[in-house]
Amino acid sequence: MKRMTIGCLVSAAVVLTANAALLADVLVLRDGRRIEGVLTAIRGDTVEFEHRTGREQGRVIRYDRADVRAVEFNDGSSGGSFFRDENRYRGDGRSQSGLRERAVTVDARTQWTDTGIDVRGGQQMIFAATGQVRWGPGRRDGAAGERNSPFNQGRPMPDRNAAALIAKIGPSGDPFFIGDDREAIRVRGSGRLFLGINDDFLGDNSGTLRVVVSY
Repeated sequence: MKRMTIGCLVSAAVVLTANAALLADVLVLRDGRRIEGVLTAIRGDTVEFEHRTGREQGRVIRYDRADVRAVEFNDGSSGGSFFRDENRYRGDGRSQSGLRERAVTVDARTQWTDTGIDVRGGQQMIFAATGQVRWGPGRRDGAAGERNSPFNQGRPMPDRNAAALIAKIGPSGDPFFIGDDREAIRVRGSGRLFLGINDDFLGDNSGTLRVVVSY
């Protein structure tokens, strides 16, 4: 299991995938209790956790964040590192200690950038992107991309914001949306992580996004 500090996940909603049903997280409370289940969200000072055992099995219970010491994420691997509640999330996608990090430069003229990071199905990741890209005459956006973009079949993700930060796992993996969200994401599948921007024509693009990936 891997333990991430609650500070690392303030204001982050954890996105669950089909694999989540097979993986059990552990909520560690300051009174010593350990509760098995799935972290569903952190909203301000409230931690929402779905119980998988005991009298509350199947229910999502809300806890005051001050009562929570840490969350252990089961990513399906054996062993792992432990990240304690002394860590603090700095707000730029980086923890002071614990999580491995890699800074990746995503060029707006390159459809997919190899991050050099290999991930496992069910693994938790955090993305923090800065910078802007130009993706057409008079068009400049950050990682969030163009708000309310019209549908464009030519883009990797036709119904999501144009020029937004996107990712995929493996050369033939399906793209998934990142944008400017700094949520903890439980990824699908295993393989090499690639980053790109959601655009159908790269020839008139310029600029880069700097993405700090915590994994």
